[in-house]
Amino acid sequence: MSGERPLPAECARLAAGLRELKDRTGLSLAALAGRTPYSKSSWERYLNGKKLPPKQAVEALCALAEEPAGRLVALWELAEQAWSGRSAEAGTDAPRGVRTPPGPAERGWRTPVVSGAVAVLALALAVTVFLTTGGSAPGGHDHDGLAATSPYLQYQEPACKGEVCEAADPTRTGCGLEAVTLFKRRAAGGQQVELRYSEKCAAVWGKTQGLHVGDRVELRLPGAGTKTVTAASQRDTETYLSTAMTVTADPHGARVCLLPAGGPQQCFGAA
Repeated sequence: MSGERPLPAECARLAAGLRELKDRTGLSLAALAGRTPYSKSSWERYLNGKKLPPKQAVEALCALAEEPAGRLVALWELAEQAWSGRSAEAGTDAPRGVRTPPGPAERGWRTPVVSGAVAVLALALAVTVFLTTGGSAPGGHDHDGLAATSPYLQYQEPACKGEVCEAADPTRTGCGLEAVTLFKRRAAGGQQVELRYSEKCAAVWGKTQGLHVGDRVELRLPGAGTKTVTAASQRDTETYLSTAMTVTADPHGARVCLLPAGGPQQCFGAA
């Protein structure tokens, strides 16, 4: 996404979204290079809008941040259209003035251009619906979308296993890459909490979004210390937050409790 021409707005939005995810992981450029197939210099170009990243790089970063990939992939689709020039080509106005009816040859090349315009408009509409509905599929069902199609994620190994994972961050260790959601619940105030488990890491943790400033979420497991995460700022209310991990071979006894600011606690379990 470099060059003398101005950076398309779609590409700028994609780069900003990637930088936000990178900040959330807490990983340096060198660490990103170590955890993905892309070099430190490549990540620098992707994050600063100097080059359009491969879709697999977007998916890999979403997975490291435990962010459903759908929204960023949708932005990537628009950025790719803008960067390749296909969206501009499809939106070009026809010359004004009186014209003779097109001959067979002209009709032959005009059809792909019209089809391209329709495709771009359909994509833009789909992305708009996706973004305004918060990434939910039709019917209101949420999809985790942790970039399962990325070939990189098939061989990524977590940075810890077993006891080494105790009290560690699930995002920075990569334990979230192949984790499963044991349950997902929505509290009375709209906050969403879920219980995540990684068999490879043998660890469980709580994950949440939609908190209000001051809300606290606790992961509780009999015989283990409580793990806590708090929404301390407005930024925390706009992203996913995860507790530290608790090592266990049986995560089904774990509970995730929401302690809203100024309200009664609500606890959720797998049953």
